[in-house]
Amino acid sequence: MILLNKDTKCLVQGITGTQGSFHTSEMLKYNTNIVAGVTPGKGGQSLEGVPIFNSIEEAKENKDINSSIIFVPAPFAKDAAFESIKHLDLVIIITEHVPVHDAMEIMEYAKENNTTVIGPNTPGIISPGVGKLGIMPTHIFKEGNVGVISRSGTLTYEVASQLTMSGIGQSTCVGIGGDPVIGTNYSNILQRFEDDPDTDAIVLIGEIGGNAEEVAAKYIEDNISKPVVSYIAGMTAPPGKRMGHAGAIIQGNSGTAQSKINALSDVGVKIAKMPSEIVEQIKRSI
Repeated sequence: MILLNKDTKCLVQGITGTQGSFHTSEMLKYNTNIVAGVTPGKGGQSLEGVPIFNSIEEAKENKDINSSIIFVPAPFAKDAAFESIKHLDLVIIITEHVPVHDAMEIMEYAKENNTTVIGPNTPGIISPGVGKLGIMPTHIFKEGNVGVISRSGTLTYEVASQLTMSGIGQSTCVGIGGDPVIGTNYSNILQRFEDDPDTDAIVLIGEIGGNAEEVAAKYIEDNISKPVVSYIAGMTAPPGKRMGHAGAIIQGNSGTAQSKINALSDVGVKIAKMPSEIVEQIKRSI
C-alpha cells in the first residue's frame, strides 16, 4: 500500500457540510483513522465521536494529525489547502471546479512545503483493508497486489470492480484528479508503486487531453520494472471539445488517445482496448 497506512491520522476540512459529513461517516465505517474535523465557527462540536475544531492549528494542538481531506466549496478550497499544506504531510482535495489559478498557487505552495497533494477533482485514495480518504464505494475493492492509478473516478470504480470480481485484489487505488493542474502526477505514484513491496503490477488508466500519459510512458521506460497495463479513454472524442474532465480536451495533434497509446505501448506497457480487457492483461502479467 502507498500514501495511506496504519500511521495515517486524518482530519476532514468541511466536516459539517453535506458531503463532508456523509463521507466522514463512510470513511469511519471503513475503519479509516479520522481523528478530527475542521469547520470555522463549529469548534467544540463533534460528528460521530470525531471532535470538530475551528482551525487546523487548533486541531493539531489537541490531536496527532498528519493528513487532511478537503470537502470545502471551490471558492474556499485554496484557503483550506494552504492551511493544511502548512501543517500536514498529505492533503487530498476532493473539491471540483477549483479555479486553475488557485490550483497553480496551491501546487506551488505544496512544493515549497514538501507536502503531497492529491487532486483537486479526485475521488481520493483507498488501500483496501486499511482505509480510504475519498468518496469511492468500498464494496467494489478488495485487498490484493495490484496498484491502480487513474485520472477518472468512474473508470477507477469500473476497473477495480472487474478486478475484484475476477479475484484480483488491489494494494492501493489513487485518483490523481481530472483537472489541468493537479498535485501528484502519474510518475510520482508509479514510483511509489515500484517501491511498494505490496504491489506486484500496476494499472494506469488515462484519458484524452494533456500529455500526462506520454510523460508517464517515458518515466516507465526509465524507472519502472513492474508490469504495467493501461487503458486510455476517449478514442472517439472529437478534437476541441471537453469530454467530462476539465483536463480532457485535445488541442491540435497532442493529447489524443492514440498518441498516448502509442507512447505507452512503445515502452512495453500492455494496452487494453476496453476496461474489460485489463483483467486478462493483468493475469498474464503476474
